[in-house]
Amino acid sequence: MTRTRRQLSFYPLIAGLIALYLLYALVQNFIVDPGADTFIHHKAGQTRELQTKTWLTVLYLHVGFACVAMASGLLNFAARSYERHRRFHRLNGYIYITSVFLVVLTSGYMAPYATGGKISSMGFNLLNILWLVITVTALVHIRRKRIRQHRRWMIRSYAFCFTNLLIHLFTFVLHQLVDLPYITSYTIGLYAAMVLVLLAPEVIEPSTNALS
Repeated sequence: MTRTRRQLSFYPLIAGLIALYLLYALVQNFIVDPGADTFIHHKAGQTRELQTKTWLTVLYLHVGFACVAMASGLLNFAARSYERHRRFHRLNGYIYITSVFLVVLTSGYMAPYATGGKISSMGFNLLNILWLVITVTALVHIRRKRIRQHRRWMIRSYAFCFTNLLIHLFTFVLHQLVDLPYITSYTIGLYAAMVLVLLAPEVIEPSTNALS
């Protein structure tokens, strides 16, 4: 089997897993626990008063646009998306960039209320800055017709779409399996996720990446 065929056969698997995660995120946040009661429970004792109604509205926007960013990025990484459907690729790319900007904006509002206090808030603010800078860099490259560099920076940008998944995965392992306090687990999970989304694109070569 050639490399191209391996990539084509692997893409549906990746797309399917991401689709399942998106479905889970939407059902969990908008149907199972629309009031985010479980998550808010861990924010007790913070110095900054949580305006629950406003916070929930921003959270819904944050989750919604995060799902749009993950889905649109996945579509544009499909094999030969640019060559066969350039107009769609370009339009979808701007949808992705707009979604990233709105995710960063809503995250910026929620950062001061982050579970774990100031140290977590600083981590989220750093993540927001990095994601925005990396995404804008990818945009600059494509505007200058540097397709290879654009693709490389888009891989770096897209990795940030998995931040929330990784945070909760690390938190689950540290809290449920290692038995660390939830807030400690969440804070460690945040910074571990940050390191992973920054390093993973540098380790995985674009030519062998499943999203080719």
